Amino acid sequence: MPLALAVDFGGTKVEAALIDEDGRMLAGSRHRQATGARAEASVLESAVEHVTAGALAALPPTANLAGVGIGSAGPIDRDAGRVSPLNVPAWRGHPLREQLEAAVPGVPVRLEIDGLCIALAENWTGATRGCGTSMGMIVSTGVGGGLIVDGRPVHGTTGNAGHIGHVEVAGFEDPCACGGIGCLEAIASGPKTVAWARRQGWSGDTGEDLAAAHASGNEVAQAAVARSGTALGRAIASATALCDLEAVAIGGGFSRVAPELFDHIRAAIRERTSWEFVRKVRVLPSGLSDEGPLVGAAALIHRP
Repeated sequence: MPLALAVDFGGTKVEAALIDEDGRMLAGSRHRQATGARAEASVLESAVEHVTAGALAALPPTANLAGVGIGSAGPIDRDAGRVSPLNVPAWRGHPLREQLEAAVPGVPVRLEIDGLCIALAENWTGATRGCGTSMGMIVSTGVGGGLIVDGRPVHGTTGNAGHIGHVEVAGFEDPCACGGIGCLEAIASGPKTVAWARRQGWSGDTGEDLAAAHASGNEVAQAAVARSGTALGRAIASATALCDLEAVAIGGGFSRVAPELFDHIRAAIRERTSWEFVRKVRVLPSGLSDEGPLVGAAALIHRP
């Protein structure tokens, strides 16, 4: 039974699990540790080691470890195996692939941006299965994305293709940590949407608080979700005009803030253009929930 060790490094957590060749997670193998903007480099390295060791401890004696797949928040340097997650400032040029090669010697270790991993996962076993040209997106601490075009993953020169979170969206002036103005991540991510709502007088603190306020009919919370969905829809319309997408699957914790988020996304696409080839794009919730990034990391091994 070949198993892949899947590692997903993001702005709030790092996870690892064992995934089989059908994209199924081995029970008891999933482990998680916090990351975050305030974590020191040594703490982040220890967190990766902890979740990796925990997942490997669940490896059955009859199984074969086929390799290690890593999905990381970007930007990344795919060839060098280094990562510089925007929302984790302690890591700039961290040799994450080298760290995993030392921890798990003797097997292939492959690194891609987390957005491409979610695109691969959804195309393998999730919401965009069967689509030739699709995008996977994460809407959480940040906003990430990845592209499958004519059945093939798009890496780009450095491994950062599909980084839709840093496409600038018309009609917005929010400053972004990357240096841009009106970047999708600066408008529509969970923390940025919460921050916008607080500037309008709402008193909650988290995405969970915002979801509860939205469900109870709070006008500011509803406006915040509408604003996020509108920005997402405009960015997806632009990406579809560029790549002729069939479908977009959106996962990540904040993508579940309210079902109406997807209504706002679809409405923004309809209003954006009269071109049928753009309006045709289907926008779908992730078919894999929060397992998607790990399944996609495993796809780097099982479906290279």
